[in-house]
Amino acid sequence: MMLSPDQPEPDLPWGQTDTGSVPAVLEDGNDKARCAHVPALSREEKRRWRRATAKYRSAHATRERVRVVSFNVAFADLRTLLPTLPPDKRLSKIEILRLAIRYISYLNHVLDV
Repeated sequence: MMLSPDQPEPDLPWGQTDTGSVPAVLEDGNDKARCAHVPALSREEKRRWRRATAKYRSAHATRERVRVVSFNVAFADLRTLLPTLPPDKRLSKIEILRLAIRYISYLNHVLDV
């Protein structure tokens, strides 16, 4: 589930309430109510509040896991295309990238000849 920046966040951390720019009513000693304007949170402050929620952290962790899995699958697919001896040799990601660069330059050389 994606969180949009303009979507209100109902569960704010540390028991805070989202006042936004709604005026707060303060009681005076003379039974008179006066309004005090509560300043709105800046965009950066709202972002910090949103990122502090458990719901946001959970969604972010899920997105990160999916990203890492797809990243590893891409490296595994690239690894199957590269010739190595022995064929089942375990390569690190940087070794896979370096070997891919050399293999591409070799194939370019073969096509040029």
